Amino acid sequence: MAVIAAFVLNAGLNFILGIAIARMLGPADFGRFALATAGAVVLNTLLFEWLRLSATRFYSARVREAEPWIRRGLDQAYGAVALALFAAAALCAGLGIAIDPTPEGRLVITAGTMVAAIGIGLFDYHAALARARFIGGAYLRLVVWKNALAFVLMAGTAWLFPQPVWVLIAGGLSQFLAVLPMRRVLGDGLLGHAPALPSGRVRATLRLFAAYGLPLIAANAVYQIMPFLNRAAIAGTAGFAEAGYFALAADLGSRAFSTLGAALDLLLFQIAVQAEEHHGREAAETQVSRNIAVVVALLLPCAAGYWAVTPALQALIVPEAFRGPFADYTGLLIPGLFCLSIMNFALNPIFQIRRRTSPVVSAALVGLAVNGIGLVVLPRLMGPQGVAVAQTLGLVAAVVVLGVRALTGGERLRLPSRDLALTACACFAMILAVLPFRGLEPALALPACVAAGLVVYGALVWFLDIAGLRTVVRERFPKRLPAPAR
Repeated sequence: MAVIAAFVLNAGLNFILGIAIARMLGPADFGRFALATAGAVVLNTLLFEWLRLSATRFYSARVREAEPWIRRGLDQAYGAVALALFAAAALCAGLGIAIDPTPEGRLVITAGTMVAAIGIGLFDYHAALARARFIGGAYLRLVVWKNALAFVLMAGTAWLFPQPVWVLIAGGLSQFLAVLPMRRVLGDGLLGHAPALPSGRVRATLRLFAAYGLPLIAANAVYQIMPFLNRAAIAGTAGFAEAGYFALAADLGSRAFSTLGAALDLLLFQIAVQAEEHHGREAAETQVSRNIAVVVALLLPCAAGYWAVTPALQALIVPEAFRGPFADYTGLLIPGLFCLSIMNFALNPIFQIRRRTSPVVSAALVGLAVNGIGLVVLPRLMGPQGVAVAQTLGLVAAVVVLGVRALTGGERLRLPSRDLALTACACFAMILAVLPFRGLEPALALPACVAAGLVVYGALVWFLDIAGLRTVVRERFPKRLPAPAR
C-alpha cells in the first residue's frame, strides 16, 4: 500500500509541477525545456537504465545477504558512469561559457541535460533497490523527498530564473538530494559500506547485467528517442511554441499512464520474480499472465477516462496559452500512450522473466520505422498534428509486433481471455455512462465524469470480479467488506 500511495502522490505532484513550469516558462521556453528533458530521459535510458532493470531482476533481500557482489557491481557501475557523464557535463558547460555564454546556448543546455540525467539515474536506481527489497515505506519516503525537493527547487527556479537550463539543473539536483536522507535505510553500497569483493566476481556480475539489460535499454532508448525526434521535428518546422503545445499534452498524458503502470509493475513484476525464485519458471509465467489481466483492467479505463475529461482538464487546469492545441494533441496521443504502457508493463515482463529480451528491440525498431515514415508523410497532410499521429502509429505497430512474439510459437503465453473481454465491455459501458456529462460546464463535467466512470466501471469490476480484483480487495480487507449479493 505504501508503494501505491507513493505513486498517487508522485502523479499528483508531477502533474501540478508540470502545469506550474509551463505557466511560468511560456510555450516557447517550455518547448525548449521539454526537448531538453526528453534528451535527459534518453541519456538516462542509455547510460543508467540497465542498472535499474538489473536491480529489479537480480537484487532482493535474500541476495543482499547471500550474494553481496550483486549490489557491489551495481554500485561500481553507477559510480563510473555518473562520473564520466559529470565530466562531460563540465566540459560542455566550460565550452558553452566560452563560446555562447547565454542560458539559451546549446552547449549550456546540453550540460544541464546531462546533470538532469545523472539525478534521474541516481533516483531511479535507489528506488529500484527499495522496490526489489519490498520496503514500501522507504520507497514512499524516497518519493516524498524527491517531490518536495523538486517542487521547491524547480518551481522556485522557474519563478526566479525562468530559463530552461536552470530548471533542468534544479530537477537533477532535487533527485540527487532526495537519495541522501535514505542512505541508512537502503544500506550497503554506493552511500554505505559494501564489502570488498574479488574483481573477477564483480566483472562476471556486470556481464550478467549487460546481457540482460542491453536489449531492454535499446528498446527503451528507441521509445524515448521517438518523442525527442518528434518534438525536434515540430520545433524545426512550426517553432518552439508549437513544440511546447505538443510537449505539454505528451508529458501530462504519459505521466498519467506511466505513473499507474509503474505502480502496478513495482508490485506485480516482483511477485512474478518471487514466484520464479520459489516455484520455478512455469509459476512465474502463470503469474505474468495474471498480471496482464490486472494491468489492462486498470490502464484501459484510465485511457478512456482521460479522453473523456480532457476538455474539462483543459478549461480548468491547463494554462490559457496552451488551450486548444492541448486537447487536440491529447486526443491523438492517447492510443499510442496506452500501447506504450501495455508494452512496458504487460508484455515486456514476459521476456524479462525468460531472460530473452531481444524481441523488445525488434518491436521498438519497427515502431521507430513507422514513426519515421509518418514524420515524412503526415505533417504535409495534417500539419503539426501529423507528428502526433505518426507517434501513435509507431507505438501501435510496436505493440502489435511484440504481442505477436509473446503470444505465438512454442512458448506462447496464455492470455486471460475472459478478463480482457470483460474489461473491454466494462470500459464501453463506462464511456456510454460518461458521455452525457462531457458537454457540461467544465467545473461540473470533471467531477460528474469521474464519479459516473468510477461508479459504473467499479461496479462491473466488483460484481464480475474482473482480473480477480474483487478477490484481491477482499483478501486485503477481509473483515471490512461484505460478501457480494448472490
